[in-house]
Amino acid sequence: MKMQNQSSVVEFILLGFSTIPDLQEPLFGVFLVIYMVMLMGNATIIVVISLDQSLHVPMYQFLLNLSVVEVCFSAVIMPEMLVVLSTEKTVMSFVSCFAQMYFIILFGGMECFLLGAMAYDRFAAICHPLNYPVIMNTRVFMTLIMFSWISGIMEATVWTTWVFSFPFCGSNEINHLFCEAPAVLELTCADTFVFEIYASTVTVLMIIVPFLLIVLSYIQILYAILKMPSTTGRQKAFSTCASHLTSVTLFYGTAILTYLQPKSGYSAETKKLISLAYSLLTPLLNPLIYSLRNNEMKRALIKICQRKMF
Repeated sequence: MKMQNQSSVVEFILLGFSTIPDLQEPLFGVFLVIYMVMLMGNATIIVVISLDQSLHVPMYQFLLNLSVVEVCFSAVIMPEMLVVLSTEKTVMSFVSCFAQMYFIILFGGMECFLLGAMAYDRFAAICHPLNYPVIMNTRVFMTLIMFSWISGIMEATVWTTWVFSFPFCGSNEINHLFCEAPAVLELTCADTFVFEIYASTVTVLMIIVPFLLIVLSYIQILYAILKMPSTTGRQKAFSTCASHLTSVTLFYGTAILTYLQPKSGYSAETKKLISLAYSLLTPLLNPLIYSLRNNEMKRALIKICQRKMF
């Protein structure tokens, strides 16, 4: 990839919220607190599931992998975002911008597939409880995890390489908080029509298709729950599914608004706020959703704390 030969731009400037400087300092403090809470929450889930043998089942192993992806996803975005908010303008090299976009797409794509795999796991557990150990065996679990990694790597490689193959011969100011593909594409001075068709197609495959599969899974799950004779069983099943549905709605909704919107669909400030929803709120809320609403997670955490204390 001959980035510097094809372009007169050798670095980018992230503007962040520099147009409203009075807002940057308060946002820096808020985002720093959110980032620390998010790290602690996801780290707690990773540690608890890793140490408690009773949680070494597919449902919680998917959750562990989701927390790992959330930590990595936030680590790619948040430190640089905090730097942007602490300065008027932040300079980022081509290589740094390329790497950040690559890992955003990689971990974002992985999260799409993991949420879909978690819906399938809940479908198998609730709709086919007797056959669940066969349906979701170790081989199937590892296949779903590997598929998430391989798909994310392939998509990130093609997408990012293609974006940075375009010439950047105009402004180098990215009116965004990080190097997200739609914001960087606005700086290109070439015809991106073919890429936009490709990007829309891949976005549909990566976001819409898993989302539709999740919806279909939950239609079957809802039908199975309503047929349960036990009120307690229905409540437990609803509680488990509600956690996952909350994450799905927040993540997929904001991702669709970001990657399937028309160029002139939203203002620059609105696009930044939408990006914050899936880059900041989802990693923050997932640990709270899955730990506070899950009695097994709470029991495992208490047991580990008691073991360490006594």
